[in-house]
Amino acid sequence: MRERAVSGTSEGPAPAADLDRPVVTESEIDTSPRTEPPSRLPYRSVFTAAPLAMAVVDREGTVVSANDSLAALLGGSPDGLAGSVAADLVDLTSDARTWHAYREVLRGRQSRLRCTRRLKHPDGRSLWVQVTVAPLPAEDDGVLLSVADISARRELQARLRHLQMHDPVTRLPNRTLFFERLSAALEAESYEQSGTGRIGLCYLDLDGFKAINDTLGHRVGDRLLAAVAERLTRCADEAGHSRTSTPLVARLGGDEFALLVEDSTGTEQLAELAESALRAIQDPFDISGQRLSVSASIGVVERHAAGTTPTALMQAADTTLYWAKTDGKARWTLFDPERNAHRMTRQALASTLRPAIERGEFQLEYQPLVGMEDDRLHGVEALVRWNHPQFGVLTPNRFIGLAEEDGSIVPLGRWVLRTACEQARRWQLDHPDEPPIFVSVNVAVRQVWDSDLVADVAETLAGTGLEPHLLQLELTESAVMGSAGRPLQTLKALSDMGVRIAIDDFGTGYSNLAYLSRLPVSVLKLDGSFVRGFQYDDREAAARANPADEVVVEAMIQLAHRLGLTVTAECVETSAQATRLRSIGCDTGQGWLYSRPVPPDRISELLGTPDIQAEAGVGNP
Repeated sequence: MRERAVSGTSEGPAPAADLDRPVVTESEIDTSPRTEPPSRLPYRSVFTAAPLAMAVVDREGTVVSANDSLAALLGGSPDGLAGSVAADLVDLTSDARTWHAYREVLRGRQSRLRCTRRLKHPDGRSLWVQVTVAPLPAEDDGVLLSVADISARRELQARLRHLQMHDPVTRLPNRTLFFERLSAALEAESYEQSGTGRIGLCYLDLDGFKAINDTLGHRVGDRLLAAVAERLTRCADEAGHSRTSTPLVARLGGDEFALLVEDSTGTEQLAELAESALRAIQDPFDISGQRLSVSASIGVVERHAAGTTPTALMQAADTTLYWAKTDGKARWTLFDPERNAHRMTRQALASTLRPAIERGEFQLEYQPLVGMEDDRLHGVEALVRWNHPQFGVLTPNRFIGLAEEDGSIVPLGRWVLRTACEQARRWQLDHPDEPPIFVSVNVAVRQVWDSDLVADVAETLAGTGLEPHLLQLELTESAVMGSAGRPLQTLKALSDMGVRIAIDDFGTGYSNLAYLSRLPVSVLKLDGSFVRGFQYDDREAAARANPADEVVVEAMIQLAHRLGLTVTAECVETSAQATRLRSIGCDTGQGWLYSRPVPPDRISELLGTPDIQAEAGVGNP
C-alpha cells in the first residue's frame, strides 16, 4: 500500500523507498481527471514511446489501446486501432491451432502465445511479423499484444536456405532439397485430397562425362554440368506447360540428375519426359570454344504414391538406371518389377551361397549317357541341385554363374567331384557283375585358375578308390579352345593321369579345328541345337527337313572319329533322332528319350538294363 503524506501527523517522514514518488493527498486522487494511477504513468510512457509495436487487449479480444509503433506497422493511427478485433489485425484466426491457443491466453488458461504471421501492409508490401500475446499484471485485466517486424531476418534466412538447398554449380535444387520435396510428395495428405495419387521419377546419369572432366579439367566439366542443367530445366518447363505442375529438376551429385514428377498421369508421361531429356542432352554442347558430346542413361519409375517411401523409390530408380547402363547406355529404361524380383533373388542367392555349401544344401542328380549301338548305360553326368530353404530346388543355371563370380565355385566344385566319385565307386561295388560306368563332372574355368585341380582330382580318386578312366571332366568349348599356359598344362596332367576330358556344348563357339587336334581331349559333346534339327518321325517330315543340319553333324562326327575322339549327342528327345544319329555314327546319346536327371537309386535300377530307351521311356517329356 502506498504511504500518504498528511501534515501534522506524528508518524514521521515517509520511507526512503518512496522519496521519489509524487506526494499527493487522498482528495487529490479522488478529484484528479487522470485515467491512469500515478504508479502506471511510467508504464504508459514506455508503452507509448516503445519502438516495439504493442497493443493492450481486453479479455474479449478487443484492442483497448495501441501505441504509435503498431499504428505505423499496420498503417493507421493509435486511436483508429482502438476497438478493433486484435485477432483480425494480426491474422490469428487463419489456423485452428493458433486461434485456440490465443483464446486460451485470453481466458488465462495459457501463459503465452508466440507465432509468425505474414501480413499485408496497406501500401502493398508483405510483412513477416512475430506475434506475442502475454497476460498483463494482475491489476490490469487484459493481455499485451506485441508485434515484431522480422521481414529482414526472414529474408536473410531465406537466402541462407537457398544457398544451403541449391547446387552452386548448376543453381538447381540439391540432394537435400530434392529429398525434402520427395518426402513431402509421398505424405498421405499431399495426394489423398487432390491430384492423381501417383508419382514419377527420371533418374539420369551422363555417359562419358568422366572422360571429359578428367581430360579437359573440372572448370570445363562444371560448365558442361551447368549447360546440361539448363537443358533439363527447359525440358521440365515444356513438360509442365499443359500440366498442373512442372517437374522438379535437381542435381543429386556428380553427373547425376533427377526429374521428379508429382501427380504423374502414368508411364506415358514419364516416357515422354525421358525421351525429351535424351534428345536435349545428345545435341552437342559448345563449352569454352570446344564442341563436346555426351549422352545420358535414364532410369524411369512411375507408381502409386501410397505405400511408396523415398528409399524404395530411389532404390528402384537406381536399379533401373543400372539396367539402362548395362543395356547399352544412351537410353531410358522403365522399372520392371519382375526383373527387379529376379535381381533381388540373385542377390539373395549370392549372399547365401557359401554358407549353403557348409550347411549341406546341395545334392546331385545323374542323367544317363547311353550307347547308340547297344542302348545300354555307359555313364552318367552329375548335375548339382540346390535345395534352397526359400526358393526350393534350383538348377545349375540359377547359381553356377554366381558361384563363378564370387569364387565359391571352388569349394562347390570340390564337393561335387568327391560326391560324384564316391557314388560311382558305390555303384561299382554294388553291381560287381556289371561293367562299371563312368561319371562325368562339369568343371568351371575358375576352378582351373583358383585351385590346384590336378591335386584335387588325384586326392579324390585316391580317397574314393575310383579308377581314373571312370572319371570324365567336362569343360565348355569357350574354356578349352585356345587354352594356353596353366589351363593347357592342367588338361594335359589330368589326361596323363588317365582322366577323360570332354568338350561340352561343342559347336556353339568359334572352334579352331586345327588346335583341337593338339588338345588332350577324348570326347566331344554336340550341343543340343544341332540335334533339334533331327526332330521328324516319318518320311514325309524327313523330306521337309533341312538336310544341312544332318550334313553338319555327320561332318563333325567324322572329324572327331578321325582325331580319335568319341561323340556324345545332347538333347536326344525322340526315337527318330536317335535312329538318325546312330546311322551317321554318333557314339553316345543323352536326353529325355532315355531319362531325365534322376537320384542315384534310379541309376542303380538302370544298371544292367539291356534297353535303356524302353526301360526309361517314362522319363520322356
